[in-house]
Amino acid sequence: MNVLLGIGGSDDSFRALEETVGRAQAAGDDLVVAILENPESDRETEDIEERVFETLERTTFTAGVRHLSGDPGSQLVDLAEREEFDQIVLGGGQRSPMGKIKLGHIAEFVLLNSPVSVKLVR
Repeated sequence: MNVLLGIGGSDDSFRALEETVGRAQAAGDDLVVAILENPESDRETEDIEERVFETLERTTFTAGVRHLSGDPGSQLVDLAEREEFDQIVLGGGQRSPMGKIKLGHIAEFVLLNSPVSVKLVR
C-alpha cells in the first residue's frame, strides 16, 4: 500500500507518525510523510522535520519526507490524487463532552474531499 501521512505539528499528528511508521514497517507499505504548514500549531516546520527523522532513524524505517506549502488540506488531497496514494493518514479527532468527534479544519477538508481512503489516528 502507498500511504501518505500528513503531519502538522499537533500531538495527534505525532501519535499518527508513530503508529503509521510502525504499521507501514510491519505491513511493508511505502510511506511518504508530508510536513504541513499548520497555522494552528506552535511548532516550526524544522522542529517537526527533526521529530520525523528521529522517529524514522529510531525505527530504522525508510520513508520519503516532503514539505507542503499553501493550504494544508488541499495540498494533501492534490498530492494524494496526483501521485496515486492508496490512503491518507492524519492525526486528529477529539471527542466533545457530548461524545461527538470534533475535527480540525485540515482533517475535515481532507475527509470531505479526498479521492482515497482517509484514516484518522486519535
